[in-house]
Amino acid sequence: MIEIQNFRKTYGDFVAVEDLTLSIGAGEMFGFIGPNGAGKSTTIRFLATLLRADSGQATVNGHSVTDDPVNVRRSIGYMPDMFGVYDGMKVWEFLDFFSVAYEIPRDQRKAIIGDVLELLDLTHKRDDYVNGLSRGMKQRLCLAKTLVHDPPVLILDEPASGLDPRARLEVKALLKELRKMGKTILISSHILTELADVCTSIGIIERGKLLLAGPIGAVYRQIQRNRHLEIRFTGAPDAGVSLLRSDPKVQNVQVDARSCTVELAGDDADVARLMRQLANAEVGLVSFADKEPNLEDVFMMVTKGLVT
Repeated sequence: MIEIQNFRKTYGDFVAVEDLTLSIGAGEMFGFIGPNGAGKSTTIRFLATLLRADSGQATVNGHSVTDDPVNVRRSIGYMPDMFGVYDGMKVWEFLDFFSVAYEIPRDQRKAIIGDVLELLDLTHKRDDYVNGLSRGMKQRLCLAKTLVHDPPVLILDEPASGLDPRARLEVKALLKELRKMGKTILISSHILTELADVCTSIGIIERGKLLLAGPIGAVYRQIQRNRHLEIRFTGAPDAGVSLLRSDPKVQNVQVDARSCTVELAGDDADVARLMRQLANAEVGLVSFADKEPNLEDVFMMVTKGLVT
């Protein structure tokens, strides 16, 4: 759905994005992760046909961003990181304005506007003025306007920025629903908790360079070469920890009050063997489970140069 090859963009002597190549398949929700100034918005604006590349190319839904920008715009719903100013315009008028811009016939616009208002739970705000909406409602409305022409691809730049925790949860629920509807979604954020449980794949960018990209499971396995296990005991873990540390494939044991985290240089057979040993030793084993890294772990390890 989205293909970028060797994209480069500079501003004077500053290199905003350097030789970025990326592929996002149909139906994916791709999390574009990086700190402010990493190059996320520059890449997104290129995909949205809002700036020219110094070199490189991209296609969206089979259309060239450089050579066929009109069909790219028809294929995407673009949500910028800042909401524009629309003084004196009501919610339905705002959506009608964008419906006209996307050349939706007059006799279809009312029904389409009603549908997107219902989908985004904005029907009760239909006649309210845009500039009187809360930040969360404005974000919903901006997302609604990306959907009026039913694009197959959504490109969302920091869609939950500045929202309170409740509004962020609502945005995440909406994104999950849109993916169920078959949309391909690229969502950028520097707040990793926004993306941890909604994305199917991620890409990490810093200082204009894409450091790592792929399905979340594959990225986790690449980052975490050894198995990490969380083990809990009924009481003090001393006996269990002593057994664990005596195992030749256990690399590290971090102990808490009644639990420990174990780094194991082994496969499923070694995990099963270790679990049997603990159970047979009667050391008060309560639970035994794999521990996967979170996005914060992944980001810190990648940006520290542990993975290139």
